[in-house]
Amino acid sequence: MNNTMEYKGYVGSVEFSEEDNLFYGKVMGIRALISYEGTTAHELVYNFRGAVEDYLALCKAAPQKPV
Repeated sequence: MNNTMEYKGYVGSVEFSEEDNLFYGKVMGIRALISYEGTTAHELVYNFRGAVEDYLALCKAAPQKPV
């Protein structure tokens, strides 16, 4: 089993909380804290990709480059 996923060069962690019955993770390798969650694996992947897209849009609007 792989505990990471990748989208547009960004790597996200994959964790599971049995207590909350929830998948969650964060984008790794960047200074910003970007997290996502989902009740299914499909929802987790969808929300991870959305988080990356939001981060890229924010970086494009701000005078800093994505890290």
